[in-house]
Amino acid sequence: MRFSPTFLDDIRDRVPISNVIARRVSWDKRKTNVSRGDYWACCPFHGEKSPSFHCEDRKGRYHCFGCGVTGDHFRFLTELEGQSFPEAVQTIADMAGVPMPVADPQMEKREKERTSLLDVMEMATQFFQDQLQTANGARARAYLRERGLTGRTIETFRLGFAPDSRNALKEFLAGKGVPKEQIEACGLVVHENVPVSYDRFRDRIMFPILSSREKVIAFGGRAMSPDAPAKYLNSNETELFHKGNVLYNFARARRSMQGANGEGTIIAVEGYMDVIALHQAGIENAVAPLGTALTENQLDLLWKMTSQPVLCFDGDGAGIRAANRAADLALPHLKPGQSVRFAVLPDGKDPDDLVRQDGRAPFDKVMVQAKPLSEMLWDREARNGTFDTPEARAELEARLKQLVAVIGDENVRRHYQQDMRDRLNSFFQPQFQNRGGDRRNFGGGGNFGGGSNFGRGGNFRGQKEQGGKAGGPRTQAFASDRLTRSGLVRGHQENAALRECVLALTVVNHPALMLDDYDEIAAIDYDNRDLQKLWSAMLGAAAIVAGPHLTRDYLLECLDVAGFGSLLKNLDQQVRNARLWTATEQAAMEDAREGYRQALAFHKRAKDLRWQKIELERDIAQATEAGDDAEIDRLMRASQEVHFEALRLENQEAIIDGFGVLSGRVKGAASH
Repeated sequence: MRFSPTFLDDIRDRVPISNVIARRVSWDKRKTNVSRGDYWACCPFHGEKSPSFHCEDRKGRYHCFGCGVTGDHFRFLTELEGQSFPEAVQTIADMAGVPMPVADPQMEKREKERTSLLDVMEMATQFFQDQLQTANGARARAYLRERGLTGRTIETFRLGFAPDSRNALKEFLAGKGVPKEQIEACGLVVHENVPVSYDRFRDRIMFPILSSREKVIAFGGRAMSPDAPAKYLNSNETELFHKGNVLYNFARARRSMQGANGEGTIIAVEGYMDVIALHQAGIENAVAPLGTALTENQLDLLWKMTSQPVLCFDGDGAGIRAANRAADLALPHLKPGQSVRFAVLPDGKDPDDLVRQDGRAPFDKVMVQAKPLSEMLWDREARNGTFDTPEARAELEARLKQLVAVIGDENVRRHYQQDMRDRLNSFFQPQFQNRGGDRRNFGGGGNFGGGSNFGRGGNFRGQKEQGGKAGGPRTQAFASDRLTRSGLVRGHQENAALRECVLALTVVNHPALMLDDYDEIAAIDYDNRDLQKLWSAMLGAAAIVAGPHLTRDYLLECLDVAGFGSLLKNLDQQVRNARLWTATEQAAMEDAREGYRQALAFHKRAKDLRWQKIELERDIAQATEAGDDAEIDRLMRASQEVHFEALRLENQEAIIDGFGVLSGRVKGAASH
């Protein structure tokens, strides 16, 4: 039985290739990164002691760097397990929970027709390419030269020209024996409400649109005449082409990812010419939707290639609106290790403009400054608003809460809730500090929503001050006073700030850490706003290059271009003053890794203690309002335990080798 490519693609997409291979290998825990779908093992095809066999779920491929075997789901089963191809298809279909197709003459006929239509599209592509080189194509050639495209680029993307004629293509195909039904089925002619069909594309530069198997399935046409009703015109929906399921340059961008050993990213830009100009400038991992807003299916295609694609939009009003729509589209589908970043171009510029004038450097700078989705949402909701009243602040909080609620994954949703709480606290705190009077009346120690229930049940803020439900402002202020007297709220701000310096600077000075611990590093949650921005820029820079090319010099250059040079100098001075040598560039790699891991462990534990403090503050407020002295005493004992745990953490941090004292193992330490 012959299986249709559509069926084979469907079951491949449903089953991670790691599930197929795991039946025959044991994954190497040290090199494997499950959250990224990146697996390593000793090769099952040849004997070896160290793992050189690699597979990636997003690509659906395996490769052994020792013996050179490579393939997909079906090839693994046929070559290693000796299954016939139909047996391998049956195995994958069973794993996917998809029934095998039954012999269907109509379906087989339809597949043959699809193959015939692909042949027609190939003939049309060659016709358009030939027309570009004729006298009729002179204006089109001149336009492409003005846009800076070389002959090699034009050939690579198979650009062509549709002459200003109602019948040129139709007559060419008819002369090749193509029946009119196939010409119509390919969407190459218009035949609605007219007795005789005519060419759909006329007087247009033609952009072939390829499937994932690199077959021409549609066209985009750019009008040469300024009076044309549509500047860009795409093929209509056909048996071959469903616009919302296709990305321009998908197959070529996916190949570039495979060449980057999975360390790069995919950039989604707005138009055909942007993709082509970036390719000519050496940026081959760009794709584009087909003249419409990004769809869910297109977003899924991006995530199949990379865990964190960068969506790049023009800086004008239309581009910002498109970015906001994309942010709302992505939110419900976020998962651990699956998100998007946003790069916004200077107003009035598109990628084509940037790289045509000054090469790829200006575009690389924009990519380095790409923002995570959380920052994009915050900027949209908070940047231009006026929040000088409690009502306005409550409205902002409500909007953010509503946005975050649509995230389907519980863990990601919880982290977004915490992120927005932190941003609200940091954003509103200066307003309260500038007011006169007792700041405790604004939620305990001047922290907006100190004990904030953003994203949690039981919101007790905003209740009546007296005689109301638990948690009125006076009750909270009283609870905060009691915690302050217990010593819990005194905190360890200096230690926390220095710890964050160590984390950031260690990774910048030793970027090889990201090769082993990228997901954990990407998830570090900084309190300091400057470090949050630095971290966003650093992750954006790291996403652009492959592993071996991710060097300290490269990161420093990117961060300096992005405006973080002075911040990095300040961080370096702080850690040197504190004699935290494991964070400096002179530290040996093993010492840097140990220092980073220790600092991260302290960082996570300190954050846990802080949130325990916030929860205790809320609970004490409720118990105080209820007059439950026994519960108050129990909670105060718990607060003391948290306080002593914080002190123990501080003392432990001070005596760790390499943190707070000079480590004799650090290279070059004596010279400082």
